This record gives sequence, structure tokens and C-alpha cells, in this order.
Amino acid sequence: MAMTAMDLVAEAKQHIREVDAATARSMVGKALVLDVREPAEYGGGCLPGAINIPRGVLEFQIGNHPAFQGKQGAEILVYCLSGGRSALAAEALQKLGYTGPVSLAGGFKGWQESGGPVVAPGG
Repeated sequence: MAMTAMDLVAEAKQHIREVDAATARSMVGKALVLDVREPAEYGGGCLPGAINIPRGVLEFQIGNHPAFQGKQGAEILVYCLSGGRSALAAEALQKLGYTGPVSLAGGFKGWQESGGPVVAPGG
């Protein structure tokens, strides 16, 4: 039987670490912050210090991005809008040899609802 997108997300969540917004807040400024939403979503506001590499091109672009070169062991806070794409992205990063990705449970929506700061890209 074919899997749905939600099945893939549920499976990915078994292999990754998720953090809540409060934990994520303590990581901002220390960990690399990776926004895997589309550029238009990112342009509407993001977490402080976030770098945008859309989920669809993550595996192709992460290795060439200066912020992530030589950072296979770094803590990486990965988020999307609701937590699905970031779970898949965190799993993909692990397969690429990154040891510290964590997915923000609830995504950008949960971050905003918890009162987390939102900045303009590059802010």
C-alpha cells in the first residue's frame, strides 16, 4: 500500500529529534537555524538568524552553502510552517551525515503562537 505524505512525516519523526518552541528559543543565537519553507513564505518573516534553503532543493544545496560547510556536527534547528517538511528535512540531513538536526514541532505557526520573535529575512 502506498504511503501518504503524512505517513512519511510520521515515519521521519521516529528517526529524528523534535523540540518545542521554548527549547527552540534557547537554541536561537547558538545553533544554525534552517528555514525549509519556500522563499515567499520565508520573505514574510522568519526566526532570527534563519537561513532559507527550501525543502525541495535541500539535499542539492546544503553542502554548497557557506553557513553549513564543515558543520556536519553542528546543532541545526530546522523549521517549516507546521513541522512536516522540517521533520523530512531533519531526516534527510541525518542521511547526509549531519549529526545535530532537530525539527521544531509545530513549526513557524507554533513558534508565533508561543510568542517567539519573528524578524525580516536577514534580520
